[in-house]
Amino acid sequence: MADSHAKNHDYHLVEPSPWPAIGAVAAFFMAIGGIAYMRQLNDDELVLFGLNLTGPVLLLIGLVGVLYTMFMWWRDIIKEGNAGDHTKVVQLHLRYGMILFIASEVMFFVAWFWAFFEASLFADEAIQATRVELTGGVWPPKGTNVFDPWHLPLLNTLILLTSGTTVTWAHHALLHNDRKGLVWGLGLTVILGLLFTAVQAYEYGHAAFAFKLESGGNIYGSTFFMATGFHGFHVIVGTIFLIVCWFRALKGDFTPERHFGFEAAAWYWHFVDVVWLFLFACVYVWASAGATIH
Repeated sequence: MADSHAKNHDYHLVEPSPWPAIGAVAAFFMAIGGIAYMRQLNDDELVLFGLNLTGPVLLLIGLVGVLYTMFMWWRDIIKEGNAGDHTKVVQLHLRYGMILFIASEVMFFVAWFWAFFEASLFADEAIQATRVELTGGVWPPKGTNVFDPWHLPLLNTLILLTSGTTVTWAHHALLHNDRKGLVWGLGLTVILGLLFTAVQAYEYGHAAFAFKLESGGNIYGSTFFMATGFHGFHVIVGTIFLIVCWFRALKGDFTPERHFGFEAAAWYWHFVDVVWLFLFACVYVWASAGATIH
């Protein structure tokens, strides 16, 4: 790092880092622990590296490792930025990387929406394909008690739309070097993100269709939880991203000219907002309209 300012080019050559390897091992522990926990394996069925570990223990070890990797990796990148290694060329490439990352996430949601529409628009064909009466020929499946979109789902929609406004406020405050507005805007966005997660957790706890296999609710529940749950995970990741930016804002890291870390978090958060609008319209409103029809 000490020689980074003596270079005669605009690129940053990243120094060797242990975090990709540590993060991969921690993710492996999380995966094995999560699978063992969900499958309720016996202690003697789970032996790793000669150690007899239970699923919850492995899951906890992996989670701690992932969080530690996130913290240390973020720390190193922030140090690089503050040291001047993120030149204009590097910042441009970071923007390209963030755009491509968000594009890849869009394709994830395309898969979930595809599954939802395939089951909802071709309910009778789904029966022929699987030879199981998963839908009863209608969508949502007969007997499925879907959520009223104009209660908790609408509340969460308003929460996310408001959070998009507050993060935009924070961005404009930063561009005008308004440190107080930046901190307040980010803080409110984080609070709204946490509130969204809390409301969604409450909603999940009251999903009547979660395990109604006999009524055909399983296929609706699978698409519902996969789409909204994956989005909820993104909200949690985005909230952590914004919390890191909030602490950096308190330290005065961002300037009107150099603030890609915050910009990337804002892009990610707006992406989360837009995806939710599609989820609200399709998974909640459309499903509720279908239930009303039959």
